[in-house]
Order: sequence, then C-alpha cells, then structure tokens
Amino acid sequence: MTDTTPLALVTGASSGIGLELARNLAARGVDLVVTAEDDRLDAAVADLRASGVDVASVRADMDDTKIGASEKDDPAQVAEQGMKALLDGDEKVVAGSLRTKAQGVANNVLPDSLKAKAHKKMTEPGSA
Repeated sequence: MTDTTPLALVTGASSGIGLELARNLAARGVDLVVTAEDDRLDAAVADLRASGVDVASVRADMDDTKIGASEKDDPAQVAEQGMKALLDGDEKVVAGSLRTKAQGVANNVLPDSLKAKAHKKMTEPGSA
C-alpha cells in the first residue's frame, strides 16, 4: 500500500456482496483491507491479490448474530448498484432487493435511537 494508491476497507469480503465490492475495487486498482468471519477469507485474499493490488486481511466473527445468519440480497446486484452510485458520485444509495429498499425508506423516518436499538439486537452475539 502506498501513500498515493487509494485504499478501501471492505467487510464481509470472503463471499457475497463484500467479495463482489472488493473485486470491483481491486479491478480499479484500489488497495484493500478486507475482513470476514470465515475460512474463505484466505482464498478471497489470494484472488484479490492476483489482480495486482495490495491486500491486508482481518478476521471477524458474526456467525452467531441475527444479522450474520440472515438471508442476504443478491451480492452481484448490490455490488453493481453500489459501485455505480459510488462512481457516479451519489451521496447515498440503498442497493438490493425491494425489501431492502423499503427498509431504506423506513430509515428516513425512524429516529436514530430506534435504529441503534434494532441494530444492537441484530448484532448481539448469540442472537441468531
């Protein structure tokens, strides 16, 4: 990693949306710090390094949380929508399924205190 090369932190980079985002960034020459909770992270790091960027990895564990065990949106769709928004300079994007977009609309009207309580419940170890 250099002082002039862009650097991105990508969570959940061993599979799904996180891996797709990391691949998109690596293809654009962005150095990466990637994190995930499973053994697939090592293979993802090797795959990402093959694109010629510097990659550092950090292990995390969220398998026993409600959010970690929940069904996810299509990774390629979310990554593509997110990358398009980033490159278009959009300030914000809610990418993915209609359900996720509805949650995004609800988040516009819910107070931060309620969102924080809900997030805490979903990320609490043992909540799965």
